[in-house]
Amino acid sequence: MSDLIAIVYPNEAKAEEVRQKILKLQKEYLITINDAVIAVKTEDSVKLNQLVNTTMMGAASGSFWGLLFGLVFLNPLIGVAIGTGAGALGGALTDFGIKDPFMKELTSKVKTGDAVLFLLIQSMTADKVLNEIKDAGGTVLKTSLDEKKEQHLRDTLAAASQVKAA
Repeated sequence: MSDLIAIVYPNEAKAEEVRQKILKLQKEYLITINDAVIAVKTEDSVKLNQLVNTTMMGAASGSFWGLLFGLVFLNPLIGVAIGTGAGALGGALTDFGIKDPFMKELTSKVKTGDAVLFLLIQSMTADKVLNEIKDAGGTVLKTSLDEKKEQHLRDTLAAASQVKAA
């Protein structure tokens, strides 16, 4: 079972910095994530910065298959065009990992300019991961962790925020 963690940062750059640390930790096998999305609240909407661009992946995959079918039926250009369009549409309609409406609804509750880092964590070595990201601070917005683990996460991030403020 995966755990969801949403942490608010004062800007997108800080959230991206933490996401890059998390991805580095994943390469070191200290954490396994299913999704890592940064949602930024603007004046009138919420912008999602996905880890995987499904529209582009769909377009690339569709153009390949379209080219292949086009070669079989002796019209590769039409095959590529149709395949790219169909793949891009399919990719845009695919919602991978954390559901977009959920992230947009939760992010709409923070102040304008704030960024929320959403992590869908399959497994992690909590003490080592927290040690790496605690300096960035942040405020826990929502988690699916049990109460004891959630409080430990809140305390660790709050302590780093208090040190920076002093």
